[in-house]
Amino acid sequence: MAALFRGSRSICFRWNKHVFGSTRSMASKTPVGFIGLGNMGSPMAKNLIKNGYPVIATDVFPECCKELQDLGAQVVDSPAYVAEKADRIITMLPSSPNVIEVYTGSNGILKKVKKGTLLVDSSTIDPAVAKEMAVAAEKMGAVFMDAPVSGGVGAASMAKLTFMVGGLEEEFKAAQELFTCMGANVIYCGQVGTGQAAKLCNNMLLSIGMIGTAETMNLGIRLGLDPKLLAKILNMSSGRCWSSDTYNPVPGVMEGVPSANNYQGGFGTALMAKDLGLAQNTATNTRTPIPLGSLAHQIYRVMCSRGYANKDFSSVFQFLREEEAQ
Repeated sequence: MAALFRGSRSICFRWNKHVFGSTRSMASKTPVGFIGLGNMGSPMAKNLIKNGYPVIATDVFPECCKELQDLGAQVVDSPAYVAEKADRIITMLPSSPNVIEVYTGSNGILKKVKKGTLLVDSSTIDPAVAKEMAVAAEKMGAVFMDAPVSGGVGAASMAKLTFMVGGLEEEFKAAQELFTCMGANVIYCGQVGTGQAAKLCNNMLLSIGMIGTAETMNLGIRLGLDPKLLAKILNMSSGRCWSSDTYNPVPGVMEGVPSANNYQGGFGTALMAKDLGLAQNTATNTRTPIPLGSLAHQIYRVMCSRGYANKDFSSVFQFLREEEAQ
């Protein structure tokens, strides 16, 4: 179970009216379980507390729980115990195997889940796994929605995440009270699994855009352009993108981004490689050509083997600079 449910980086459901009464508003401040208190999960859980929700949390790393506990959260030992005490549970986990273990393992949520419980997974995983978890939850009388997020650690801290949600539409409307505590945008995508599909498409484009921005900035610098000036020109021209104007990969161009902090924090290269692997698998299964997505996957895999795994994915700029020096 170690290292299986720490979030680093997320349903179709049906409230049990016998538990919560005839209106959903009666459940608005009942406890919310949160599993996975990493870089993304911790600020998300904090925002629930800020909005008045009692939080029951767990993580395999005790140091991840202390800050939340100091804010009033109840910390327990396992996902199963969270399920015993909460009727709404959010998970934010690193990968598909982690999600499977946390939901279906020997100390997993589904061992103790109550009928009518709302299960929200905000991890980024294979859409097929999300569908499997929905089926497993349904067998136990619970209901599941995939709700991966976009925006990174900064957006998680400021409750400005974008949630991409898969589940029954009528239940999605009722779930928004939780999502809006943690995010600025909540988008219904369709049935279970479509939230994950949207997230994988977004991250594939994000990786391609970041590599393109890093290549462009590197070329401009080698041609004698000041990086801040080049970024300014790009951001008022047709080449503008999120990687250039909000998350620039060149040190010294912007403050408050990982490139200004030796690429620490943010969204790790290993996680980007993982998400691109999922995109590659789904593309293969659907016979969809993704030449740039496949190349981006290979670049980030090579970066992981060269010591960049724990650095932010924008460190592709540094990687390219080192490649040219060899």
